Amino acid sequence: MQNNTFSTLFVGQNLIKLLEVDSTNNFLKVLVSNSEPLTEGTVIMADKQFAGRGQQDNVWHAEPGLNLTFSLFLKPSFLPVGKQFLLNMAVSIGIRNALQSFVKEGIRIKWPNDIYFGDQKMGGVLIENILSGSTYKAGIVGIGINVNQDRFDPSKLKSATSLKEILQQDVNLIELLAEICSHIEKQYLQLKAGSYQQLMDDYVSGLYKFNEPAAYRQNGEVIEGRIIEVTESGLLGILTNGELKHYNFKEVEFLNYTP
Repeated sequence: MQNNTFSTLFVGQNLIKLLEVDSTNNFLKVLVSNSEPLTEGTVIMADKQFAGRGQQDNVWHAEPGLNLTFSLFLKPSFLPVGKQFLLNMAVSIGIRNALQSFVKEGIRIKWPNDIYFGDQKMGGVLIENILSGSTYKAGIVGIGINVNQDRFDPSKLKSATSLKEILQQDVNLIELLAEICSHIEKQYLQLKAGSYQQLMDDYVSGLYKFNEPAAYRQNGEVIEGRIIEVTESGLLGILTNGELKHYNFKEVEFLNYTP
């Protein structure tokens, strides 16, 4: 455990670095379950995760020592349980804005919580919520970013990229972590101040395929439409054939072609 010189109030000030762990989210959940109170903003960073997870229990693969794989502890008890997706929005915007310090154009958030450059994935977020009745007790925010990795699974070569591939140079992991922590904190404080509409507008304005004609698959059927909105509960609003329809996670799949 160490203190940092990050220019933040609390996010990343308490940093725990691990060489190897099954999952930083799992490690953080164990810390949270201990009787000793954990400081909000604590970050668990690992060189290697051997059981990293993505959304819906997808496996997250990252080459050891080359990428950012970390988890962040937040206590958004001020946020109504029904609005918990707003935390996802705040975190995703923070990551996008931090990456835009390195890459000026092309960084987008792919609903609900992937980070894209063009049509290629470079990162993702997995938030595990801890609820106590109707109170939002804590959020375990797992983040993975492809940074200095330039070799990927052959089956994912066209769909994955990294900062190194984009910039053609290595990026200092701690400097990038500091930038991400700073931007996430800024968005989190906006969330805490109740700036819900501003967060929602910011989220959709930098959304992958927002207001663009695109193809999707829903219940095995290909549909064509435009993303118009994302609700505060996280539903994706697609305008198709003049009708606005809303979809929950895993109810709609992005297809990689333009109609």
